[in-house]
Amino acid sequence: MTESSFNQNYANLKDVRLKYVTLGKGKPVLLLHGVPETSYGWRRLMPLLADDYMLVAPDLRGLGDSSRPTVGYDKKTIARDVWQLMHDRLECERFAVVGHDWGAPVAFRIAADHPDAVTHLALLDMGVLGDEPEGLGVTPRWHHLFLQVLDLPEALIVGRERVIMEFMLYELADKPGAFSDADINEYLRTYSQPGALRAMCEYYRAIHQDIADNRATFATGFKLPMPTLGIGGGGKRGRGEGVVESLRRIARHAEGSVIPDCGHWIHEEQPQELANRLRSFFIQ
Repeated sequence: MTESSFNQNYANLKDVRLKYVTLGKGKPVLLLHGVPETSYGWRRLMPLLADDYMLVAPDLRGLGDSSRPTVGYDKKTIARDVWQLMHDRLECERFAVVGHDWGAPVAFRIAADHPDAVTHLALLDMGVLGDEPEGLGVTPRWHHLFLQVLDLPEALIVGRERVIMEFMLYELADKPGAFSDADINEYLRTYSQPGALRAMCEYYRAIHQDIADNRATFATGFKLPMPTLGIGGGGKRGRGEGVVESLRRIARHAEGSVIPDCGHWIHEEQPQELANRLRSFFIQ
C-alpha cells in the first residue's frame, strides 16, 4: 500500500480548516500526531490496521496543511476541533483515540470531555499533563522551556527550520534510520510555511493552561471510564513505564508496557509492534 492509497480531505470547521487523511474500513480510530510531525507521521502504521479499522489522521490546528489561527492552542480547544471532525463531519458516534506527543494531551481531553463516545484511549510516549500534585506530569526536555519563550524561538529559528527539526527527530529516536531525507523534507515543507513555527511554539506556550484545565477535571473526582493503554519507548530516549503510570492515576482501567529498542517516535520506529499491541487492545 502506497501513500497514494490514502484519501486526503479538508474540513471547514467553526474556526479552523483541518486537513485529514483516511484509510481503511471498519471501526473508526482517530490518530493524533505531535510536534514536529503531521498526519504524515502515521503513514507506516495506518496500512497495518486498515483491514479492520477506518483510520482518521488530521493535521492538528496550526500544523501541517491545516489553517493557522492566531489563538486556540490550548488542548481543550484543539480537542473540540477534532471532535467536530469526527462527530459532526464524519458522523462517528463512537471511536477509539490514539495520541502521540502533543497529540496525547489532545486525546486525553477528547476522552475526558466525551467519555461516552471514546471506546478506547491509547497514549504513546507522553503521559497526562498535570496528573501529579506537583510538576507537569511529564518529564520536561530542554526545548519545552525554550519554545515557551515569547517571540525568541521564532526569531532564532525562522529560515533554519531544518536545524531544529532534524535535532528533535534524530535526538529522540533510538532506532537508526527512522527518518529518511524524504521524511524530513515532508515535515520541513509544512513547518517552514508562514505561521507554522509560531503555531508550533503555541502548543508549548499553552502548557500551563492545559495543566490547569486537567487539574480542574481531576478535582471533580473524574476518572476515565474507558479502557486505556499507555506505551512508552523502552530505549534511552523513550519515556518507558511513565506513560502507563500516568494513566493508572487518572483512569479506572489502565494497562501498558514499553517497546524495546525504541525512542520517542514509537509509530515511526516500531510500527509493526505498535500495530500488534493496538489490535490486542482494541478488541477489549
